[in-house]
Amino acid sequence: MRQCMDTPNLHRRFHKIIGQVQALDRMIEEDVPCEDILALINAAKSALHKAGQVVLEGHIKHCVRDGIEHGDVDKTIEQFTTAVERFANMK
Repeated sequence: MRQCMDTPNLHRRFHKIIGQVQALDRMIEEDVPCEDILALINAAKSALHKAGQVVLEGHIKHCVRDGIEHGDVDKTIEQFTTAVERFANMK
């Protein structure tokens, strides 16, 4: 599955998200206003959602295309449907 993902892009995104989560932990200890904490929670959530989009895009461009061209179309459609359902459940 690694070949279908933009690994450097995802690593960069996840390192940023890790930094945001660590900052959130520090903010709680530093008694930062709730509004600021909520803003950073929203930013981290949005960053995770975008990372999910990157993974889904890679799945479509590589796994789905390859499955249709060289594999079992029905299985490919089933796997694609599962991927979309899992992504859609991210809230």
